[in-house]
Amino acid sequence: MKLFNRMPAEVREAVTPPDRVLTYADGPDGYVIATDRALYIRGTRLPWFRVDRGLWDEEGLTVVTTSGEEHRALLPEPGRVPEAVRERVTASIVVSQYAPLDARGGVRLVARRTDDDRTVWEFVFDSGMDPEDPGLRALAEQALEEARRSFGV
Repeated sequence: MKLFNRMPAEVREAVTPPDRVLTYADGPDGYVIATDRALYIRGTRLPWFRVDRGLWDEEGLTVVTTSGEEHRALLPEPGRVPEAVRERVTASIVVSQYAPLDARGGVRLVARRTDDDRTVWEFVFDSGMDPEDPGLRALAEQALEEARRSFGV
């Protein structure tokens, strides 16, 4: 973790209060900044509960949001950013439970904690399943109610 007094002004200025910088890395696309509440990548603030996963390769970071958007930044020297992304995304997940729906497959029910301490749920349907299918949505909603009762969330 970099000390606050050594933090570049660009990093401090990019972060929206009350976010607190945990770590950052500089690359040709600019800074990638991990805070306690969000990831700042290429000028975009992504709250942790909206980040589904971070994918790393030798060139940099690709972040996939819960809505399926991808954000990519080149980071030849990522520092502690990969660990921070993994830790913060994992920390945002309250519940992750798979529920079979029918012969075609199932849905992962994921509850995430938001910045303001609310819980939001999302459905992650198996590949090839239509999330807009009313029958599948009804089965997923039923599975969600069971999960809420089971976990008290």
